[in-house]
Amino acid sequence: MTKLFIANIRTTTGPKPLVTVRAAGEGEARLFLEAAYPEDEIVDVTEPSGWTSDADTGSKAGDIREHAGVDWQAPSSHAG
Repeated sequence: MTKLFIANIRTTTGPKPLVTVRAAGEGEARLFLEAAYPEDEIVDVTEPSGWTSDADTGSKAGDIREHAGVDWQAPSSHAG
């Protein structure tokens, strides 16, 4: 079963829009992203917390989607 991860990716010209990837875990998500974006910096990969999208985020391991118009925002921590 895959989980949804969101990624903050930076190119030489600036940040990409929000990227989602389906993977079994964070390490696998990073591997998929590094293969898909070999010239870019994978700044952060995390589970999206409460983030939801009505866009297609894929369903199979390795499904990567760019969400134009959506900027990266780190999930907020609800720890007190």
